[in-house]
Amino acid sequence: MKLSVVGSGYVGTTIAACFADLGHEVTAIDIDQSVVDSLNRGEAAIHEPGLDELLADHVGDRLTATTDYSAITDTEVTFLALPTPSNKDGSIDTSIILAAAEAVGEALANKTDRHLVVTKSTVTPGTTQTEIAPAVREAAGDRSKRISFGMNPEFLREGTAVDDFLDPDKIVLGTEAGDEWGVDTLDAVFAPLVEQTGAPVVRTGIREAEMIKYANNAFLATKISLINELGNICKEYGVDAYEVADAVGLDDRIGEQFLRSGVGWGGSCFPKDVAAIIAAARQQGYEPELLSAAVGVNDRQPGRLVDLLTSHVDPAGKRIAVLGLAFKPDTDDIRNSRAIPLIQSLLDQGASVVAYDPVAADNMRENYPDIEYADSAAAALDDADGALVVTDWPEFADLDGEFDEMASPVVVDGRRIIERRDGIIYEGLTW
Repeated sequence: MKLSVVGSGYVGTTIAACFADLGHEVTAIDIDQSVVDSLNRGEAAIHEPGLDELLADHVGDRLTATTDYSAITDTEVTFLALPTPSNKDGSIDTSIILAAAEAVGEALANKTDRHLVVTKSTVTPGTTQTEIAPAVREAAGDRSKRISFGMNPEFLREGTAVDDFLDPDKIVLGTEAGDEWGVDTLDAVFAPLVEQTGAPVVRTGIREAEMIKYANNAFLATKISLINELGNICKEYGVDAYEVADAVGLDDRIGEQFLRSGVGWGGSCFPKDVAAIIAAARQQGYEPELLSAAVGVNDRQPGRLVDLLTSHVDPAGKRIAVLGLAFKPDTDDIRNSRAIPLIQSLLDQGASVVAYDPVAADNMRENYPDIEYADSAAAALDDADGALVVTDWPEFADLDGEFDEMASPVVVDGRRIIERRDGIIYEGLTW
C-alpha cells in the first residue's frame, strides 16, 4: 500500500521506516526541511537502535521524505504522528496536530479517491472525532465525505522502538462505527505485520483506542511507582527490595516486568500521558487520586537518592559525579530524565557537578551548559567526592577500579547496576 506519515519525530520516523520494512511505499512529510534532507540521506535525527539500518535499507526506494503535503494525494492512508505536548495543567496541546490536520485536508481537497486518516499521536478520548476530523473535513470541503478516520495508538519504548513495532504485543485498530471500508483499509495496512508475527489485533472504536493508550501507560507508571514505594519501605527495614520483587513477580497476576525499583520513570510518554489523563479526568469532574499519588511517588524518588548521598557527604563545595543523563539506556532522550531534578538539587546545595552519559550529554548541555561533562565514566569519577547512578547503561556494570580514583568513594545507585565491592561506601536506593 501507499502510506504517508505526517511528522518525522521519534514516532513518525520509526513507523515510517518500519512500514517500509513491511513492504509499503511510504512518504514521510515534515515542515522542517533539514529533517527531510536528513531522512533522504538515510540519517535519523534520534538515537534509536536499528533505525539507521532500516533507513539505509529503504530510503530512496520504499521510503522518501518531503515538505510537500500534496504528496498525500498519491497515498491511500495518512498517519498523523505529531507531538501533543503538555499544557501547564497537564492537558494536551493539540495545536500542532490540528495545524497538520488542516494541511492534510487541504491536500485531500484535490483527491477523488477515498482516503483514511489515522491518528497515531497520543490524544485524549474524543479528540480524533471532535477536533482532528472536523479540521480535516473543513479544509477538504466537498471531498470530505470520502475521508474516513481511525486511531492506531503506538506502544513504542525508546531504545527498543523498532523491535516493539515489528514484534508487537498487540495491534490496536480504532475505526468509526459502521465504516467497513475504514476497517478493511486499516486491516490491510497491518496485514503483513499480523501475518509475520501473529500478533493479536484489537478492533475497537476510536475513543476506545485513544483510551487504551492512556490506560496502558497509566497502569505501567503506577506499577513502577508502587514498586518504588514498596522499595522505599524495604530500605527503611533493611530489606532488599529486589529479592522481594523477584518473589512477588512469580505471581502470574502480577508478573515480573516493571518491578525493578529505582529512581523513577521519565521520558516523553509516562509523564505526559499520566498528566494528561489526570487532567482529562478532572475536566469530567472525577479526581484520580491513585494516579496523582503515583506521580507524587515518582517526583520524590530523585530527592531520596540525593538524601542518601548527603547522609555520607555534604555536597557543598564537593565534586559530585552523575552517571547517566538519558531517562533510560539506549536513547539520547533527556525529557523528564530523573537526572534533571537530581542535578538541580545538587547545584542548589552548592555542589560542583560532573556528568557523564554515552550519548545524551549534548542534549543535557542545553539544560545545564555550565556543569562539567566528562567523556567517560572513569573521568567523571576521577577525584569525585561522591557518585550518583541515574541511568542503567550496561557499561556502568563494568566499573570497578575506577572507583579507586575517587577522592571519597561514596556511590549511591538508583538503578542497581553497580556491584557492591570492598573499598567503596555503597548505598542502593531501595536495597
